[in-house]
Amino acid sequence: MDKRDRIVLNKILNETNIISKLIAGYEYETFVNDEKTKRAVCMTLINIGEMVKLLSDGIRRSNPNIQWRSIAGLRDITAHGYQTLRMEDIWVTVSEDVSVLREQINELMENSKNKTPSLSNSNKTRKPNG
Repeated sequence: MDKRDRIVLNKILNETNIISKLIAGYEYETFVNDEKTKRAVCMTLINIGEMVKLLSDGIRRSNPNIQWRSIAGLRDITAHGYQTLRMEDIWVTVSEDVSVLREQINELMENSKNKTPSLSNSNKTRKPNG
């Protein structure tokens, strides 16, 4: 995993933590009646979707178990159609799916730390000049 992807994934993790804090102690009814929290949560979902779009194609292709396309699509729907959003769907996303995403990204990052460099990359020798 390259440095840029790692930075973006860490930012996504931070956004998932923000959502968890925003809805801590909330039930669905509390959420739908709190306009400030709904808007903050939706903006945070937009941020996550934007960051997913910044990830390399390689990281997305090598991790098809993560719903990258759906996450980016939700960003577009949330950004362009806030007034038509079904808050029931947003609630399911933030109360269930965001924690799954956090676990998947944590696992992805942990697995990338445990990979050893290939022998062809780690045993390269430099040719002397001249």
